This record gives sequence, structure tokens and C-alpha cells, in this order.
Amino acid sequence: MEISAKPNRICSLLGIKYPVIAGGMVWCSGWRLASAVSHAGGLGLLGAGSMHPDTLEEHILKMKETTSLPWGVNLPLMYPEMDRAIKLLVRHHVNIVFTSAGSPDKYTSLFHDHGIKVVHVVSNTRFACKCQQAGVDAIVAEGVEAGGHNGRDELTTMTLVPQVRKAVDLPVIAAGGIASGQALLAAMALGAEGVQIGTLFALSQESSASQAFKDYCLSLPDTGTLLTLRKLSPTRMARNPLSVQLQEAETHGADAALLQQILGEKASKRGIFEGDLEHGELVVGQIASACGPLRTVAEIMKNLLLEYSQARSRIQSL
Repeated sequence: MEISAKPNRICSLLGIKYPVIAGGMVWCSGWRLASAVSHAGGLGLLGAGSMHPDTLEEHILKMKETTSLPWGVNLPLMYPEMDRAIKLLVRHHVNIVFTSAGSPDKYTSLFHDHGIKVVHVVSNTRFACKCQQAGVDAIVAEGVEAGGHNGRDELTTMTLVPQVRKAVDLPVIAAGGIASGQALLAAMALGAEGVQIGTLFALSQESSASQAFKDYCLSLPDTGTLLTLRKLSPTRMARNPLSVQLQEAETHGADAALLQQILGEKASKRGIFEGDLEHGELVVGQIASACGPLRTVAEIMKNLLLEYSQARSRIQSL
């Protein structure tokens, strides 16, 4: 089943069958997940944010071994060894990069000089306009429902996407709280030409997250996440002893230094990759409660397309 019979700029730009991108999530988006999403007709992304350059190179090589379909790398612009990472991408002919957490001005021209398409993640229309000025190829408009780092403006996906669509001419990809075909259809109705899905794929069988993390997040109620660390970098995570402690400390006036002390080192690795449900940072989106049961990427994609088709038919019949 095709999502649209008309040309789609996101599918054409990225060379994919369906306008569905898997978020490049720390400790979740290794080569198994990225390859599975690409094989299912979407775009798989490696999450470079939790990989040292040597590890990133290993995953790039595995991607090249396991698929000839399009895929890319999510590279936060705060990556500590950016020059080395860029050399890896160029040497291995990675031609799609999703960037975030920084100014798109800094590296977009350099990526383009090496034939790399650039998609940048934004949280408001001002940043979207800066992306257009910087010459990126597409924009991800990510609402505050998303897991992990969020924009300080805390705009929801339904609020953000139509305003970004109005502000720029570039193809727009919606992200944040999308885990169903109905949400995919809604994103298209708001002006997006594709979606980036994080939590749903983070809680798939192919995700490299620990089983303990997956089971815990799949058991969350709809109120099971919270947004905290506003004095550091606003971050959505599952409710657990660590996140509640952080929220309470912030409520009582804790400064950034104290919050960082409570968080500790390698908190997301402890929570997501090692499965420490009490002392780890369990980064996950607000839609986690709707993502069960645990499924393969192929099953997830099949269900997304079926739900999309059914939702579109229902809307057309109204």
C-alpha cells in the first residue's frame, strides 16, 4: 500500500518508499534498528550521539554490509569529536545526515560540499527560518512530546508543525508523539511531508536498548513521562526515582550544577542501555504508553501503513 500516489518531496529527497524516518536515538539506534527500518521502506538512522568515533565507524560498516537501501546518521552538533565524525561520513560515503542541538550554519555547507544531504531538527519557527537561510535540505519540526532533549519553548507537535510549514518552503518532517498511522495522517494534514518516529522504534525488538528499559516503558501509563532539567537542557524521560528526584530538586530551586550532580555521569547509558530503572535516565517520549506490545520493525511499519489507510478512508467518508 502506498501512502500517496503523488510525488512526495521527502521520499524523493531521501530515496525511500515511505516518508517514515526512525529517530537517531542514543543507545537505541544501532545498525540493527537502522537497517530494519530501511528494509521496511523507511529511512534508518544511526544514533551517533552515544557512539565514540570508532564505534560509529563499526556501525557504518555494518550498515553497508546489511543494506543497499538509503540510510543516514543522526549527528548532534555538540558531538565532542565532530571533525573526526565528519571525516568518517565522507570516507564511507554516508550521504544523509540529520543534525540537531546547534546552529545549522556551522556545517551545512561543508556537508553539501561532500554531497551529503542535511536535515536539521528544530523546535520553533525562528530556528526553522535559520535552517532555510543556512540551506538545509529539509527540516524536522519536533514537538515537546518527544523523548530526550526538547526545545525550551515547549511547543507541541500540533502547534509547531503548521507554523513551521507556513514559515518555510522546505520539506517538513513532523516529530514528537507520533506512533500510529492516525498520527501520520494528522501530521500530513498539518503540512508535514513525512514523520520522524522515535519512541515506537526505540521500543522495538531491533532497538539496542535493554529489555528492562523496553519492558518498563511499554508498561507506563499515559502520565508516565515528565519534562525536567529545564535549567540544563529540557529533557523528557520516564518517571522513575531519578527523574522524580530531579523534578523535585528543580521545583525547590536547584541550580544547573546541582541537577548535573544528581544526574551523574553516563545517566542515559545506565538507564537505556544497561537497564538501571532506578538510577538511570530513561529517555522516552510521551507516547510510550501507546506503543505496546513489543514488535519487530517490519510489524510496526505494516501496522502504521494499515492504520494510515484506515484513518484516511474514515476521514474521506465523513
